Amino acid sequence: MARQDFSFFHPLRVRWAEVDMQGIVFNGHYLTYFDVAFTEYWRATGLPSVIQQAEEGREMFARKATIEYLAPAHFDDMLDIGVRCAGFGRTSVRFVIEIHCGEEHLISGELVYVYADTAARKGVAFPERWRDVITKFERLAPVEA
Repeated sequence: MARQDFSFFHPLRVRWAEVDMQGIVFNGHYLTYFDVAFTEYWRATGLPSVIQQAEEGREMFARKATIEYLAPAHFDDMLDIGVRCAGFGRTSVRFVIEIHCGEEHLISGELVYVYADTAARKGVAFPERWRDVITKFERLAPVEA
């Protein structure tokens, strides 16, 4: 995607503990970066937090995560992590993530979550109100996965 296609970015500075002997971010940390940015995206939408969801007996379970490494991030780099909703299924929602350092696109990824009944551990219909909130937040037409 083009950088301008994202309506939400979260800044994050690479910490010393996240780099390897070459001074570049160890690959596993990018999923943590995705999670941090997604959490802030969700908070910005105003939708129920993970704690509120758990209290209601319904939660979003991670179903799929992919990462494509284009270029490395280095210690002390200031990253911008873009999050965008890319589509809805009946029980799922898919997000595209990109990590940029300045104008350089470093990482692309995808997160897919399934909205589920916590006790049964089975998918249930993704709330229509949540679709509306995310669609308005993204300022995009509703899409289906």
